Amino acid sequence: MSKGHSTRRRQVLVGSGAVLGSTLAGCLGGGDGNSGGSEEYEVGHGDFQATISASEFPSEEQLYIYCVQSGWMNWPSVMEAFNDQYGVELNDNDRSSGEALQDARSNAQNPTHSAFNGGYSYALQAMNDGLTQAYKPENWDKVPDAAKTQDGHCTGTRKVTTALTYRKDLFEERGLDEPETWEDLLHPDIMQDLALQTPQAAVGLAAALSINNARGGSLGDVQPVVDYYNEIQEGGAEFTDNFLAQFSRGEYGSFIRYDYSGLDLKYNNDDLAEENVGVALLGGENGKAGAFNALYGYALLANAPNPEAAKLFMDYVLSIEGQQHFTDAYVRPIRAPEMDLPDEFPPQSRYDETEFTIDQQTLVEQQEDIIQKITRGAGL
Repeated sequence: MSKGHSTRRRQVLVGSGAVLGSTLAGCLGGGDGNSGGSEEYEVGHGDFQATISASEFPSEEQLYIYCVQSGWMNWPSVMEAFNDQYGVELNDNDRSSGEALQDARSNAQNPTHSAFNGGYSYALQAMNDGLTQAYKPENWDKVPDAAKTQDGHCTGTRKVTTALTYRKDLFEERGLDEPETWEDLLHPDIMQDLALQTPQAAVGLAAALSINNARGGSLGDVQPVVDYYNEIQEGGAEFTDNFLAQFSRGEYGSFIRYDYSGLDLKYNNDDLAEENVGVALLGGENGKAGAFNALYGYALLANAPNPEAAKLFMDYVLSIEGQQHFTDAYVRPIRAPEMDLPDEFPPQSRYDETEFTIDQQTLVEQQEDIIQKITRGAGL
């Protein structure tokens, strides 16, 4: 086991007391399943500390966690490392936070997934719907109070900030400077091949809140972003979930996601030259903040089909080792104060100028109404 994960591993006595030795590794390796495995693990924090057995892990099926998926926040690296250490393979769950919440609601009586992962406000909605159960993962005490519920139902794991990623080479060909405000994106040569996501997805909601705030809106007034979305659609912008490959080919000149999305593409992708990718944090014309700092996290689902394996996975994600996978992709882990962050992030001064947050409880109370107003008003 890597030293970054503090979950403790124990060999246990079997039968007449013989200690399992090297055969133990065979029980847990390679994702072949743990049926009959005797390895035990200490999981949880405080009153939630418990000993679990590998014999209770899924043996012929994958562990289903909502929104743990390839192509997003370096989850493939997390999934592979977890499988290597514990022999539990995760399902590649390709859906948005909103889609995950709807699926969890639809399957509330017979849950298909063990934990909810996604935008934190969506996790809070799942909690409010009675879909979650209390569990405080190991290192829960390292998470800031504002990023977790004190009853252990929802825990934040990482934070990202809305940003524009653009093709510097295409912008230079068109005579365009690096955008600094959301108004700059209304230039015809930017709108024509701009991609973004609808607010049903947490990343799309973060973009909408960013634009709305930058243009003087509020949670009670989303008309500024509705007007903006109507204008950019007339200019050629497209709402789509799949645009990274097209961006690499130059079919899209820019897209709105998070800072990590552009930074990971810039520094961890061989399909594009580093110097051809730019990442910009945008503000409003009058100095208003326009970069929403979005919290992501998870919750153990009520009646989870594989609760022990899910708890171990949740512990792993909050370990320093697990958190490092996010850092490697320029996602700011919730335990960032304990870690060294890459120097490639935009200057902190720019974050200070543009970044803002919204109280999570306030957001969740109005979230569904906000999404409906934006999607209907902008015809999404």
